[in-house]
Amino acid sequence: MIRWITTGIAAGSLALAACVTINVYFPAAAAEKAADRIIEDIWGPDQAAEPASKEQSSLSLPAGEMMLAALRGTLDFVVPAAEAQADIDVSSPAIRALTASMKARAADLEPFFGSGAVGLTSDGLVELRDANLVPLADRNRARKLVSDENADRNALYGEIANANGHPEWESDIRSTFAQRWIANARAGWYYKKGSGDWAKK
Repeated sequence: MIRWITTGIAAGSLALAACVTINVYFPAAAAEKAADRIIEDIWGPDQAAEPASKEQSSLSLPAGEMMLAALRGTLDFVVPAAEAQADIDVSSPAIRALTASMKARAADLEPFFGSGAVGLTSDGLVELRDANLVPLADRNRARKLVSDENADRNALYGEIANANGHPEWESDIRSTFAQRWIANARAGWYYKKGSGDWAKK
């Protein structure tokens, strides 16, 4: 009888450990929130964007969604350790220095984004989309801004991965930022779709 109880406890512990380790992978939702915070800090809030709608109350949710929400709450209670890992640290001195550099450059880049001369790429960088939209006297300056911006962005993705102790997350961080740069772009700015074609937001 005691052996069965011990076996049951061991099996339960293994099952609980398995539940905890499920969420050790790249925390995509936390990365998106971190990216949005950094992007808003660099670009500032979009004045043209509609204010975010308040979260739906549980009373307005359909029955199926209420059950899913209750199940999520139960799982969060049972496996609280997993939640502690679902965070992205973006507070290192290197990350702060890179975001400050990009913030200082944002006002100079904005007119080029607005004119369509510069666009956002699908790999989290920027590109001189149409040099003809830049006056000849400003073309070298535009190229330097793009080059400096890309250097900072490339460094930022690596620094975030390293700051979180997971250098292997760099490609996931880059992919997340690529999506969030585009999602936070102003109306009228250009971005590259997955096919490589340019689209106007």
